[in-house]
Amino acid sequence: MLFSSQLTAQTSTYTISGRVVDGISEDPIDYATVMIMDNDSKEMITGVTTENLGKFSVDVKSKNVYIEVSFLGYETTSITEITFNNNIANVGIIKLGQNAQALDEVVVRAEKSQTEFKLDKRVFNVGQDLSSTGASALEVLNNVPSVNVNIEGSVTLRGSSGVQILINGKPSILTNEQGNALGTITADMIEKVEVITNPSAKYEAEGTAGIINIVLKKNEKKGLNGSVSLNTGFPQNHSLGLSLNKRTEKMNLFTQIGAGYKILPNAVENINKNFQTNTTLSSMGDEFRNENFYNFILGADYYFNPRNVMTISGSYAYEIEDQPSETNYSLVDDAGTLIQQWKREEVTSALNPKLQYELQYKSDFKDDKDHMLLFSAIGSYFGKAQSSEFKNTVIFGDDDDFNDQLTSTTFNEGKYTFNLDYTKPFNEKWTLEAGSQYLINNVSNDYSVSNEEDGKFVQDAGLTNVFNYDQKVLGVYGTGSYEGQKWGVKLGLRAENTDLKTLLVNTNVTNDRNFTNFFPSLHTSYKITEGISMQAGYSRRIFRPSLWSLNPFFNIRNNFNVRTGNPNLLPEFSDSYEVGGIIILEKASLNLTAYRRNTTDVVEYFSSFENNVNTSKPYNIGTRKSTGLEFNFKYDVSKIITLNGDANYFTFTREGRFEESDFNYQADQWSTKLTTKYKVNKSFDVEVIGQYQSKEETVQGVVSDNLFADMGLRYKLMKGKAVINLSVRDVFASRIRENFTEQVGFSVYSRQQRGRFISLGFSYGFGKGEAMQYSGSRRR
Repeated sequence: MLFSSQLTAQTSTYTISGRVVDGISEDPIDYATVMIMDNDSKEMITGVTTENLGKFSVDVKSKNVYIEVSFLGYETTSITEITFNNNIANVGIIKLGQNAQALDEVVVRAEKSQTEFKLDKRVFNVGQDLSSTGASALEVLNNVPSVNVNIEGSVTLRGSSGVQILINGKPSILTNEQGNALGTITADMIEKVEVITNPSAKYEAEGTAGIINIVLKKNEKKGLNGSVSLNTGFPQNHSLGLSLNKRTEKMNLFTQIGAGYKILPNAVENINKNFQTNTTLSSMGDEFRNENFYNFILGADYYFNPRNVMTISGSYAYEIEDQPSETNYSLVDDAGTLIQQWKREEVTSALNPKLQYELQYKSDFKDDKDHMLLFSAIGSYFGKAQSSEFKNTVIFGDDDDFNDQLTSTTFNEGKYTFNLDYTKPFNEKWTLEAGSQYLINNVSNDYSVSNEEDGKFVQDAGLTNVFNYDQKVLGVYGTGSYEGQKWGVKLGLRAENTDLKTLLVNTNVTNDRNFTNFFPSLHTSYKITEGISMQAGYSRRIFRPSLWSLNPFFNIRNNFNVRTGNPNLLPEFSDSYEVGGIIILEKASLNLTAYRRNTTDVVEYFSSFENNVNTSKPYNIGTRKSTGLEFNFKYDVSKIITLNGDANYFTFTREGRFEESDFNYQADQWSTKLTTKYKVNKSFDVEVIGQYQSKEETVQGVVSDNLFADMGLRYKLMKGKAVINLSVRDVFASRIRENFTEQVGFSVYSRQQRGRFISLGFSYGFGKGEAMQYSGSRRR
């Protein structure tokens, strides 16, 4: 990391090598700083950082030198006696003693999250944010600039869906929309979140709004380290987690074990108005997703030598679901006279096994630390075996057509991802990247519905089928970049072939598609001064219809408001442009970005109405052109108060035609977020986050605006080894999602509210492990 311009010309080159280890455990210390100092001037000549296994080697032009070795949390050590033999000096093993005071200072400095700006992305380094303490990845994402997570757990970027979520740069079962497993990633496991609004050609082209890459921590502290945590909350949310890590000279072994139970309530209200019959059907009730969950992660890094490492890891999760619900229905005429009233009760149980395994091999070349070849193979499986019983009880009116129902679902999904990436720096300015990716996704969804007839359950052929989904995507890419002291540019091209096959087994209806597309990208940056930079970028993206957008079958929890898929959906394509400026001041950082996104074949859910039943189904409806402005800032008001702000405003034009009706309109939308962090003293912190999301106009209606707040408190014990934390999400229980749809002949109103969540946790770190929080999964 450290290089000096004060090298003097000499005719001979001298090599100094050695190894840096912990003074107590004698475990190697990677990334320690080794500085070569001039004996006369006491100034630094050059410097390096230790590689794997704590080794270092450095060339100098003079023998009149001494060494200073330092690392965070350790005392600096000097080596003054260096003996050269044939211009080579091996100083042997250098032992560093721990510095307890420095360790305390590091803990304090590491608490704040911060945003970095790269050539083609923004990096949100996750600190110990209090509102996310003991929380899942969904809560962490909701604190990231430009990202919003709604009450249902859907993630948007700059107000747009179609986001590709990656784990460590790769697709994962944890981001699968059916698995709802992002909650199994907890805040303490996340090192940083990369927000890539204009991805380069290196990344998979999926996701018209951009990419969110969640980078997990890899705890490689030497010796045996770990953390244990206990959490409880209301509504019921109890978990116990244990993290362990063992690092030896050749191997790093890591594991995490967790178990818990949680309840996720959802208050739901729907009002369907039929203007042709002048009747109104209202439903109101509480839905629950109760869950026992068990998670196990095991992995190992094996270092063949300092430049070659292989990683093998696997994770297994098992969830036992219980989904009770009770919904009360009433049907009234135009005068408000009650026609019918009944109650629908649901008893659902499900078993959800999840499995993922990964093999990764990384080889670093000797000529340059960034010259590397990386191969990875990931396999994952998600299964669901679910059965539901729906019982209807008539309270008033005619009891015809109110039969009880049974449903059964057997779901199996396998995903396989293979990546090969090569990076070659030609010098400090020019770099070439090339690689390929092959994705395989196989799904079988066996769904059946049976209706009670004369005391027996008879299968409903119109709602029963097996849906098979088979998608393969082959991608190849190449990028070239130049990065000078002031100006940088990165140009890339990616080609992807998609082979998609769907089959409705019972009816033998197929829909096979094969298409190849090209996705160029261009990014550039210019540094005006040390504190002011400009950036610009362009990329083309695709959003392929997901499994559940294509699957024509649905859950009949509320059989008067159903959502179904469309096997004939086409992919969306978007062209994205942006330009922005970054200003870094002593106490503040500012970022202002203007952007434009043009999207074709936009997927929109369209509501149809028949016999008081509202059916929502996706279709490709025209184009959408969005123009927006985004502003982020961070300001250190004082040593104890920090403000982080994020604001996004955009206007869009929708043009489309569906079923002889035009859907042409213009609208705007905006959101803002403000985080205030207050350090009461060295051990006690408070954090408050306020968010506002304006109303959103859709092709058929409006989604209402939203104002809500989260807060957190944390108290550290035993010099940070133990932590007590309290978090409250949706402090004022104001986070409500309302949707209004009004068309000729009918109107539909829906309302959902999760309510306030309170979590109290205690965690303790042992060895060199830090206190971490584990909260298990959160259902979407």
